[in-house]
Amino acid sequence: MFAHVDQAQTDWELLDRVSALLGDLPKTPVVRLPHPGIRLYAKMELENRTGSAKDRAAIWILREAVRRGEITQSTTVVESSSGNFALALASFLNELDVPFVPVLDPNVNAATERTLRRLCARVEKVTEPDSTGGYLLSRLARVAELRAELPDVYWPDQYANPDGARGHYELTARELLDDVGPLDYLFVGVGTGATINGLSRRLGEEHPQAAVVAVDVEGSAIFGAPPARRRIPGIGSSIRPPLIDDAWIRKVVVLSEWDEVAGCRALLRDHGIYAGGSTGCVYAAITRHFDGHTGPEPVVAFLCADSGTPYADTVYADDWVAKHLTPVATEGA
Repeated sequence: MFAHVDQAQTDWELLDRVSALLGDLPKTPVVRLPHPGIRLYAKMELENRTGSAKDRAAIWILREAVRRGEITQSTTVVESSSGNFALALASFLNELDVPFVPVLDPNVNAATERTLRRLCARVEKVTEPDSTGGYLLSRLARVAELRAELPDVYWPDQYANPDGARGHYELTARELLDDVGPLDYLFVGVGTGATINGLSRRLGEEHPQAAVVAVDVEGSAIFGAPPARRRIPGIGSSIRPPLIDDAWIRKVVVLSEWDEVAGCRALLRDHGIYAGGSTGCVYAAITRHFDGHTGPEPVVAFLCADSGTPYADTVYADDWVAKHLTPVATEGA
């Protein structure tokens, strides 16, 4: 059921336009990948219009905010993002003629930042790390300042907004289960918590025997470890997002950032899929989990959450890896 709406505040023309954008979202394909011992499926979320799974959360959040009257034509949307969510918001809001101010940090990929500066009249970029050694708290502090500064602001708050998770429940999860059917395992990279919340709840309702495996990275505080500096955006968080609390998670796997790099390169080498950092981390977790597996082949699925193109100068660049992580990541790649 929809929440209560103050219809006097709803911009009906804007609601029609954002609903049309939601209706035009492509259904991303699911592909079978040959892998020893398992039936492995990848949902190609990198084929969304802005190149990542964040499209699903972004458009659902925007539609609901417009429907509730929280976004009108006079509103400025402000959000903290490491990249993909900002790209999705920027693209949709540009079509809706609603101003958007993304708040970035030095870990943003250069290609992503260039695109955002083309799409947005104003881009904020924090440069001082916060008390955890990362930048999330600094970004959120800047968002709070902008909300106080600007006259009519909507903050999507992707770490706590249930509408983002609902987008994955209604769109991403439904498509995946329609294409693959019952699953034994679903591996999901975690960041804001919206993706794993929406996917796991729908999977738990329809196929409760399935195991949802959360994949995180060292330096992330999501599952109780102390936060530390991370170099690769898209997976992990300096805080525990509230959306994690409602996710149905059977197991947690935590890998290093060089595992993440090696997973990206292995996915490209093994299957020709040029994917981003979080996808590589998930693929590395799947490979490690089923190494030496014998017996019946379980049905395993994961999301190719975004393209490798924004990571060309980092994850796929030997000099960057050697400087910022470890040369071990490039061995055999």
